[in-house]
Amino acid sequence: MWDGGDGKMAAAVVQMSCLYRGMLAVRAAGIRPLIPGLVPAQFRAFSVRKEPQLEENPFFSKYQDKIQQLRSTKPQEFKARLEKRHEAKKEVLGQSKQAEFVRLMEQEVEYQTSSEHTGGGTLGSILNMELIQDMTGEEISELWMKYYSTKDTISAVIPTQNYEMISSRSKSNAMFLYALPQNEGYEFFLGQWSGHELHFTSLINVQTLGEHAPSQLILYHYPELREEKGVVLMTAEMDPKFITVHQAQCLANQVQLFYGTQRQETFRLVETFNHKPADFRHMLVIAELEQSGLGPAVAPGGS
Repeated sequence: MWDGGDGKMAAAVVQMSCLYRGMLAVRAAGIRPLIPGLVPAQFRAFSVRKEPQLEENPFFSKYQDKIQQLRSTKPQEFKARLEKRHEAKKEVLGQSKQAEFVRLMEQEVEYQTSSEHTGGGTLGSILNMELIQDMTGEEISELWMKYYSTKDTISAVIPTQNYEMISSRSKSNAMFLYALPQNEGYEFFLGQWSGHELHFTSLINVQTLGEHAPSQLILYHYPELREEKGVVLMTAEMDPKFITVHQAQCLANQVQLFYGTQRQETFRLVETFNHKPADFRHMLVIAELEQSGLGPAVAPGGS
């Protein structure tokens, strides 16, 4: 252990290896990161050189007297500290406690975003899982669609292969702008993925209320049966004051159109919206929608 006087000198000798882009973080005394591997703004980052010398540390000049004093009065302790520092640098990143902690954190985030539990509850809260255990995917699909045919909402049965493509693409392209045909023109909705949920919010509300804008439509996907039965079940929660069943169905169909398409030109609109927003053109969404034939069919039901 170092005493209080040597505590300040620790900053000049101890260096933390970051996990990102070969950067080396050198911290000021008394500052500790909240999450290992994530470097706060208080840290200063410097490019890593091969086998950097102690004198190259940017804090060396500030604590030079202390370091020289330790080097001359306690050479063995000084040598031991340097050796410990070099051993820490040789440690395989994947085996370090810091890397292990970050890996576990990433797994937790992945679990939360890929969890089968959604805001709409689990599939077991809707269907008796024991009763459908011996049913085929087709039989379950028929039961699902029949049940929701009497409800003022929408539902769907998505083949596992199709949903896997949609879900995979949504992880790196979480948002998209959808065009909803109205009697005069189009109303735009911003769709945002959150795990197995897809939230639709009117663009006007987003521009007016920002992050506090409420969703007018939420699609809930239930992937519990995707491996055993080969299907993913979907239903929705909608605000009938702002959106009709026909309009909700149009937005849901567009998810398949843009995220589940085999045409790279169509999916490129989604990628452009997420990664090159300056190049995004909303008229291309309308053109794609009209070309698919989805648009005009729901216009009479518009508000």
